[in-house]
Amino acid sequence: MKKNVVAAQMYTVREFCQDLAGVKSSMEKVAKIGYTAVQVSGFGDVSASDVAKIAADNGLTIASSHMNWERFLNDLDGIIEEHQLWNCKHPAIGGIFRGYEGPDGVKRFLDELAPVAEKLASVGMDFSYHNHSHEFVRFDGKPWFQLMVDQSTPEQLKLEVDTYWVQHGGGDPAYWIRYCGKRQPLLHLKDMVITQQREQRFGEVGEGNLNWPAILEAAEEVGVEWYFVEQDRSYDRDPFESLAISYRNLNKMGLS
Repeated sequence: MKKNVVAAQMYTVREFCQDLAGVKSSMEKVAKIGYTAVQVSGFGDVSASDVAKIAADNGLTIASSHMNWERFLNDLDGIIEEHQLWNCKHPAIGGIFRGYEGPDGVKRFLDELAPVAEKLASVGMDFSYHNHSHEFVRFDGKPWFQLMVDQSTPEQLKLEVDTYWVQHGGGDPAYWIRYCGKRQPLLHLKDMVITQQREQRFGEVGEGNLNWPAILEAAEEVGVEWYFVEQDRSYDRDPFESLAISYRNLNKMGLS
């Protein structure tokens, strides 16, 4: 079994993480499930030093984060300082949206990214892009996501493939994991469930219809470092229980 690689994306339980007491309680619950690492995202006004202490008190590695792109452009020194407090080398964004459409948008993003990535590299950090499904809109026969990957270098840009959102965009998660190759230290795991009313829903890993043997085989091939469990919505289920179900199922698949 591949051990100590499964992390909880705290965005899953963001509604409970809007103050210091909530972050403390949430990290305690996540650690009790069995997780040994987290991705910081969706927190309220809680200081980076408090987050670092709470994680350490619960034996949790802060393996990555999600920050918004505007903050990378306007407060990169602050991001670096926070991640140094967390001993975290993988800051990331959850995606970019309006203003970056089409091939011109790819160029704009990569032009803006160049000095950001250079400064992060100078302090031993990298930068990862997390996809949704809108990046799989095609331009000149290729998805926007592919244009971004092809026009950037591994030193400049890492990828954080999200399995659900690739599938939602009409792609094959295992294919795109292999396409991104060894430039993805991070991977987002979430399943897709179809209801009797033909509604697509976020699901716990192993409870939906994604091809997990193929996904995890591809991830192993390319050397993914951290496997983040994220569920944007848990519907009528407690999101901590969703994290627990995914963790147990991943254990059965050979990850812990």
